[in-house]
Amino acid sequence: MYCNQCEQTANGTGCVDLGVCGKDPDMQSLQETLLYGVKGMAAYAHHARRLGKVDEEVNAFIEEALFATVTNVNFDLDSLLEMVLECGRMNLKVMEMLDAGHTEKLGTPEPTVVYEGTKAGPGILVTGHDLVDMADLLEQAADAGVNVYTHGEMLPAHSYPKLKAHPHLAGHFGTAWQNQQIEFSQFSGPILATTNCVLIPWESYKDRLFTTRVTAVPGGTRLTSNDFSQVIEKAKQCAPLPENKVGESSIGFHHSVVLGLADKIIDAVKSGDIKHFYLVGGCDGAEAGRNYFTKVAHGAPDDAIVLTLGCGKFRVRDHEYGTVAGLPRLLDMGQCNDAYGAIKVATALADAFECGVNELPLTLVISWFEQKAVAVLLTLLHLGVSGIRLGPAPPAFITPNVFQILQDKFDLKLIESEPPRELFQLTPA
Repeated sequence: MYCNQCEQTANGTGCVDLGVCGKDPDMQSLQETLLYGVKGMAAYAHHARRLGKVDEEVNAFIEEALFATVTNVNFDLDSLLEMVLECGRMNLKVMEMLDAGHTEKLGTPEPTVVYEGTKAGPGILVTGHDLVDMADLLEQAADAGVNVYTHGEMLPAHSYPKLKAHPHLAGHFGTAWQNQQIEFSQFSGPILATTNCVLIPWESYKDRLFTTRVTAVPGGTRLTSNDFSQVIEKAKQCAPLPENKVGESSIGFHHSVVLGLADKIIDAVKSGDIKHFYLVGGCDGAEAGRNYFTKVAHGAPDDAIVLTLGCGKFRVRDHEYGTVAGLPRLLDMGQCNDAYGAIKVATALADAFECGVNELPLTLVISWFEQKAVAVLLTLLHLGVSGIRLGPAPPAFITPNVFQILQDKFDLKLIESEPPRELFQLTPA
């Protein structure tokens, strides 16, 4: 570790002279945790702002949190941990704003069957998370004779009434972001990347890749406004797509939909028809060990419901789960941007059963990869949620001492090499 205050390499226990700058590894770890959490929260706040949702308390916290990481400001572990958890509280507020912005602009998501594959004719593929971009593109392409397809985290767009009202929102193509270089090469039309989770393009498609605003890659075309005429024109120039239906999938189990079924779910839990809930999802990556999440979802007993969201859903969605108590056993709750919905459902069920979230028959198995995942994890910890299984590896910026603090305080666990048998031993409500 390098100390940027005394400008010397650390000796393994911190900087060379703690009397000079007091920079030990655990303090640096918490500072980095706070920075990553604020980055993730800022991404959600950016989406909310584009939907007209802003909050002065959130803005003030971002400033304060960044100030807390400045040289010679805070050498106290406890107070910095308090601020890390405060980041979780603020992120909850931001995610609530984002949820409200989406539903006010686009309508409340509803269960929807999505066509998977392509239809004959020109097409545009949209990836990322920004539903404002999707709405604007659909409006501008309304009479262009061009179909629009979702990729990756854009899949939930099909569940919003004002988006799916467009007949040229034709279907979903491909899987998760880490597979896009292969999948984008197979798609003959232009690709629009609206946010993070875009990879540096291969030669085979970089002339067809467009990005929006701060999102940019070498060889792609960056759009600085929401004028998508270049993308639409490119689609008309490219080779048309073939008719190729791969299948269908069911999405759109927004928290309002799940809570609309609350009485049915509660009765099923009380009768013993539903014995457990597993939340399996989060921000996914490509490294080894992430098949753990697939094994958990597939191994969940038949009288359990699996909730999923984020790009982690692509680890678990290609499987026939069937139904339980008249409900689909797999409920796709949306993007990582929709993590607020899972929290809303958990707290509502806890209220209904007159218990805490930690007493619910609920297991959280969460994949983490980037800064938004850190922000969501901090929100769960702020809410006092314990026993979360996180993986496949601990965040590199978390020191063993800091991880031990989180384990002691929140029973935070790293996922094992294989899901243990006790993970599937159901806990009745």
